Amino acid sequence: MRGGSILGIELNDQYCQISFYDEEKNEPETLETAVDNYQIPLILGYYREQWVYGREAKRLATVNEGCTVIDLFERAKRQEKVRVGAKNHDAVWLLAKFFQLALAQFRHIEYLTFSVPYTDIDISKMLKGVGQFVGVPKESVYVQDYKESFCHYMFYQPKELWQYEAALFYCDRNEIRAYMLRRLRKLRGRGDELFVAVDEVANAHMKELAAVYPVLNVDKAKDADERFKSFIQSVFDKKVVSSVYLTGEGFENNWYPASLKVLCNGRRAFLGNNLYSRGACYTAYRKCRDYEDSPIYLDNTKMTDQICLRMRVNGKEGWYPIVQWGSHWYEADGQWDVLLEDTSDIEIHIESLGSGELQAETVSLAGLPERKDYALRLTIEVMFLDEYTCRISFRDAGFGEFFPATDFHVEKTIHLGGSNGQFNSLS
Repeated sequence: MRGGSILGIELNDQYCQISFYDEEKNEPETLETAVDNYQIPLILGYYREQWVYGREAKRLATVNEGCTVIDLFERAKRQEKVRVGAKNHDAVWLLAKFFQLALAQFRHIEYLTFSVPYTDIDISKMLKGVGQFVGVPKESVYVQDYKESFCHYMFYQPKELWQYEAALFYCDRNEIRAYMLRRLRKLRGRGDELFVAVDEVANAHMKELAAVYPVLNVDKAKDADERFKSFIQSVFDKKVVSSVYLTGEGFENNWYPASLKVLCNGRRAFLGNNLYSRGACYTAYRKCRDYEDSPIYLDNTKMTDQICLRMRVNGKEGWYPIVQWGSHWYEADGQWDVLLEDTSDIEIHIESLGSGELQAETVSLAGLPERKDYALRLTIEVMFLDEYTCRISFRDAGFGEFFPATDFHVEKTIHLGGSNGQFNSLS
């Protein structure tokens, strides 16, 4: 039994990878399935009334015993029905069963982050449900894409490695893609808050790569090395790059010595295939420790509006966000109970990163029962109807046995900018 209760999982069509936070080393460690191999085949098997997963399920498929299911993630996204033996199963249930088996060696899991190639509202809901299936509360399950995982991984590296831009190169059997982590311009009135983004800046299909993976073809390798070197030079043109990271199965053979010299010229380069799961684990760690002072990651799927209420929290008064920029609108719903001082209305501030404007809205509390200070308890609920529309409701929650709740209820609809190109104006 491992004691890792803070997990990050990389998940794609072929395999998954699990990193857990090691409190003694104060960093994530990645679960090995073999020596220097972190990839768990995304295969589920059923044999003699037993479920098996990963390499054991792959062995069943090889010897043609029992029933095996592949493409678990894709089938779950399509919400397929899959026949295993004499029964039909929901593909989402099969994916959840896979993770129940894969995570059985961990004790109580407090926080869990999935890292996937891309995410949307359906993938997020599905994976949060998978997290609940393995015993993690929904609010402690997070879903992010690979680019955000790279970003969170970099947050925990020495600052000199991302003092300027940091580059990530991904390589598979026929394609190389390049990404850049960059800082967005500082925003007036936002103090020391740092906003960052990861952009795909270039990609190239290289037929030579098929010949250098998995068996090295010397002539094709030289051609691929020259093409990769030119690709790097075009990506780095007029950029100041602090560090470089190489990931993906295509980098497993040492076919790129000339390119490596260019990569390491004045900067540090790192090779590894567990960056995404470690970045996901760092996200879970941040959430577990409630660290809010790290840079804020933005992309075209993230909210660039923030909604704040004036409150006193732990004795400190200020404008506190109930909806934070950098979050997905479909994950921004929330509910809080607050105690009111003597007030007749509530002011709401909506701050826009894209326009730099501050919008103020007022909610009247007329009709709320009169009680002494701190005996008025309101339930505030935030619910997003879509990317652009947020509804905030205020209800009288009463005050224990002294003051039962009344039917006081008022709502305010806030219209936001959504992504809609605003993110690009921060560049």
